[in-house]
Amino acid sequence: MSPSVLICDDSNMARKQVLRSLPEEWKDSVQIACNGAEALTILRDNSIEILFLDLTMPGIDGIGVLQGIQKLNLNCSVFVISADIQPEMQSKVKALGAKEFMRKPVQADVLLNNLRQHGLL
Repeated sequence: MSPSVLICDDSNMARKQVLRSLPEEWKDSVQIACNGAEALTILRDNSIEILFLDLTMPGIDGIGVLQGIQKLNLNCSVFVISADIQPEMQSKVKALGAKEFMRKPVQADVLLNNLRQHGLL
């Protein structure tokens, strides 16, 4: 059975890149959010197991989504994918519960290796 997956990024190109990197058998269980508010609604209303999350988005950003996940006490494995690679930001997202921080644009092998390292693949 494929895990339920949410990809949240305001860039259509970035969303498609993440989707192409996922195992083929997962693609039917993927939902898409274009911003943080959409992501929080989907997370609240569905049982999402894996979230691929951008940080820089209009409105509720990735940090806001991570804080919302904590506030709602949701059990979701979050993988941040961002161009903002400052060490302080990497530490901040991990402190807020992200499993990994991946540089954008994410490479398929990096994404898959991170999923394997966390026992999700």
